[in-house]
Amino acid sequence: MLSDNDANISQNGSTASASSLQQHSSAPQRQNLPGITNGSHKSVSATNGSSGADGNPNHGRPKTYFGHDHEEVTRILIQALSDMGYHTAAESVSRDSGCSLESPTVASFRTAVLNGAWAEAEALLVGATGSGVRGSPDSGLVLASGSDRDLMRCWLRQQKYLELLEQRDTPRALKVLREELTPLYHDTAKLHFLSSLLMCRSTDDLRLKADWDGANGESRRLLLSQLSRCISPSVMLPEHRLAVLLQQVKQSQIDLCLYHTAASSPSLYSDHSCDQRHFPTEAALDLTDLGGEAWQVKFSHDGSKLAACGSKEEVVIWDTTTFKSITLLRGHEDGVGSLAWSPDDTMIVTCCQDKHARVWDVKSGSLIKKTHIFAEPVIGCVWAPDSKSFVVGTLDKSSSLCKFNVHDDETIDWGKKHRVQDLCGSPNGRWLVAVDDGLTAHVYNALTRELEFSMDLKARPTSVSISEDSRHLLINKNDGEAQLVDIMSRTSVQKYVGHSGGTYQIRSSFGGANESFVISASENGSVYIWHKSTGVSLEVLTGHTPRSNAVSWNPGDPCMLASCGDDGLVKMYVNPFPTHPSSVLLASQRRCVASS
Repeated sequence: MLSDNDANISQNGSTASASSLQQHSSAPQRQNLPGITNGSHKSVSATNGSSGADGNPNHGRPKTYFGHDHEEVTRILIQALSDMGYHTAAESVSRDSGCSLESPTVASFRTAVLNGAWAEAEALLVGATGSGVRGSPDSGLVLASGSDRDLMRCWLRQQKYLELLEQRDTPRALKVLREELTPLYHDTAKLHFLSSLLMCRSTDDLRLKADWDGANGESRRLLLSQLSRCISPSVMLPEHRLAVLLQQVKQSQIDLCLYHTAASSPSLYSDHSCDQRHFPTEAALDLTDLGGEAWQVKFSHDGSKLAACGSKEEVVIWDTTTFKSITLLRGHEDGVGSLAWSPDDTMIVTCCQDKHARVWDVKSGSLIKKTHIFAEPVIGCVWAPDSKSFVVGTLDKSSSLCKFNVHDDETIDWGKKHRVQDLCGSPNGRWLVAVDDGLTAHVYNALTRELEFSMDLKARPTSVSISEDSRHLLINKNDGEAQLVDIMSRTSVQKYVGHSGGTYQIRSSFGGANESFVISASENGSVYIWHKSTGVSLEVLTGHTPRSNAVSWNPGDPCMLASCGDDGLVKMYVNPFPTHPSSVLLASQRRCVASS
């Protein structure tokens, strides 16, 4: 919604937020709420572990389970069983243990929020004076701090206000804004933003500007998750708590695995580790079709194709099963500095030295769109998640960021007055980051085009990219350092050194299973690989002469990567013992060349 959910969950090699997990679950029915487990399917009157004095089912049982609080483990198990649909089993555990998932007050509060009964939710919140002591008839809503109540009321009223706007009930929405939100909010900028939503021309416009998916989407569930963080977890368990804990265990093991190459999620049955021999360090094949200096190489999102561009006027696309050239994008009047695959992999935008950007059909190689000419070369492109529009960055200071639609002539100049050396966008569509030709990274809200914050990088940036979880920013600099930045906290969390920068654009990127690695080209021609979490240098691969310019890790095959350089080569690397079909083919080609 309008505030951030920072609880992280990792899913099968990629990190995702708790909100993402909720968005992929089925939306509950608003009346009987069969999908809500916390507060549902109760068969006992005991609350939060309370039980009768004479017939305590926990009598004689240890208070801990292998060092963990017995009641906490039990309640988490009850929640997990309900999450998985084993409601009878959950009721049986609740009955046998004397523990229930949450109190009647908490269950009522949950139901009120999910049903949009805002008056009832506030009444329960205002009356949240329960002691939370075990054995009490109803522990109520025990808040994490006394100041949380007003904050929770703000969130509830904000949701109420947005839903009234969605219903086009402007008079009631305005009344909520003036009489309910304004007395609570001390953030003038937030109030101004909320009042600006009154001018939205449609519900789609409202949802876009508010970054909110509506009453029938996941917004109420996300609101409940947000509210729950202000309620004592001993009273109201965070949703899907066992799943979160298990993913944290998996992610911890992945983070400790220096040579992580397993595409599948680690098993819960055993501790996880990957064999170093499976790491892609073998130069298997040189692709020579480009014919000139190679400036950028990039796999499609599904990993089935590879595209490269450079000093020549053609862009070459290869099939990663056969590594035969399948498409040539002809018609550029000068070299092509960079390219960007559309999210659906059907189109490519090429960013050219001739001061145009072009949109191409990947399958046919036909030109779909050619933008107007800028005063300076086009440097990079960021696609919208729906593949219907894109933003280009240029060295033209008077028009450095400009949005184009693919299938009509609408153009929106962002009105930014700095040159763009490189840019990237987050997969979730929230962020657009542009680095200038000075020392600054500019982080924009991609929806509103407003500047969120800027960063002084202390050295000239040469490339920028964002992780698949839209959380981390990787900035390569000409001082021989790559920097990992947490976008939400705006802090540097890791540095990678050893490669060399220089005058030219040297690109780095994320890669490998779970994006566990950072990889970079280098002015000295080598290719460098670091472990993302620890910053440990893992491999220095023989690359290009005189310099390597860009690198790309196959998102569909964690044991394949590509690099390109001024020698005009696109080099493919695999591991010596591949299992993925395309890596197997590359390895067999390498053995054939070696034997001949």
